[in-house]
Amino acid sequence: MAASANSSIPITELFWSLLDKADRKFSKVREVPSFARHRSDADFHKAFRIYTQLWKLQQENRQKLVDAGLKRWEVGEIASRIAQLYYGQYQRTSDSGYLSEAFVFYEAILSREYFKGDGSGGGGQEQGLVSKQLRFLARFLIVSLVIGRREIATRLANLLKGLVDENKKSFQEAEYKEWKHVVQDIVRFLRADSPFMNMRPLRYSFAYDSHPDSLTSVVSCNDKRNLVLHDALLSSYCHNEVKFTELTLDTFRMLQSLEWEPRGFFSLKAGSDNSSNGIGPHRVNSLQDIRDPTLPPNPRKVVLYRPSVTYLLMVLSTMCEELPPDGILLIYLSASGESGVQLPMTLSSVSVQDSSEKTLERSDHGTNSSENSPTNSQDELSSHNTENHKSIHEGCLWLGFRGSKGSNYLYPCDLIPFTRKPLFLVIDSNNSHAFKAGYSWGRERRNNNNASFSKCSSSSCRVFQ
Repeated sequence: MAASANSSIPITELFWSLLDKADRKFSKVREVPSFARHRSDADFHKAFRIYTQLWKLQQENRQKLVDAGLKRWEVGEIASRIAQLYYGQYQRTSDSGYLSEAFVFYEAILSREYFKGDGSGGGGQEQGLVSKQLRFLARFLIVSLVIGRREIATRLANLLKGLVDENKKSFQEAEYKEWKHVVQDIVRFLRADSPFMNMRPLRYSFAYDSHPDSLTSVVSCNDKRNLVLHDALLSSYCHNEVKFTELTLDTFRMLQSLEWEPRGFFSLKAGSDNSSNGIGPHRVNSLQDIRDPTLPPNPRKVVLYRPSVTYLLMVLSTMCEELPPDGILLIYLSASGESGVQLPMTLSSVSVQDSSEKTLERSDHGTNSSENSPTNSQDELSSHNTENHKSIHEGCLWLGFRGSKGSNYLYPCDLIPFTRKPLFLVIDSNNSHAFKAGYSWGRERRNNNNASFSKCSSSSCRVFQ
């Protein structure tokens, strides 16, 4: 019934109706955060199904739609939306197949110059096309960097710089400064990353690394199951850091280090077919060998750029909740450190915490001596009456702007609740020693927080400095 109803609708009306519906679905998918994996899957497949139908419709009826007013840049916009869907799904799943598909669509858009104006439109229309082309180049740059096509990234950076310089007079001052800043960021990023160009890839590679089956596996202390790296949270908050858009140089390198090298892709110089039907969801996938069936899937990675402490902890709790029983969560935090932060503690909090520490220590030793008597406990509490307050010094990470403190500090004890899951903690900071395993946060701070942690959970947290 639906097919017969659609057949009675003129092609042009059906196309514009589908385009409007696709735009709404696209907006819905884009609003879903990258760490919400299960929520986004259904929305992605719905949006992708509509864009698949839309792309096929314009391929089969291109001349009719052009006669009805379809512009070339609108075709490019559809292809760009499909590429954005692919890249967004890669961000949520870390499946390299989605990344390669995004690259193919973006490369086809570039080769066919969908967003290049022909001079027939007015000044406002031409300026709109320039803005679309700049946004397209910036998105393609990110995909090229992540997938490892450095030569394409350099070419795109030059195109971006040239386009900004060409249209300097037509830009408003604020808009020009914004795009000029984007150009400066990518030039700085590529210059800082250039020493890695002639080195071995950061990704796992058969040419340099042993097969994963020959590597020593981490065994869970609960039931002797082998643990695998399943998820990774990569976050950076440094002042004046090298970045492009929201991808910093340190998170970019960690992102590369946590992926398997796509087999057969880096040797390909032209990934897309320039024929009329060479682009689209139904084309023959020339990069289908990017997924190596002998390798495990990439760990899912969530990249956070300059998050607040509360947002970071919220994302971390969501990822821990979704972590499978045999999974390891890697946490990478790059931020400036604060050492010797003075934390004033009131008399009541000191008494309660010290009392809970001693109670836990006694329960661990199983003692029933007179030290547990109410009289001795009262003496311990009264011994603090000569102190108005107590201070402790604890190192932390600073996730905030200059001059902002307090709630922008991330303390080691903030991570204690998440050590119920197997963690691999990487702290890239001048104060990383504060997060060292076996340090005060892993022992006294647990007692201070009165949390029940087993010996197994304490050994499940690994620290790399």
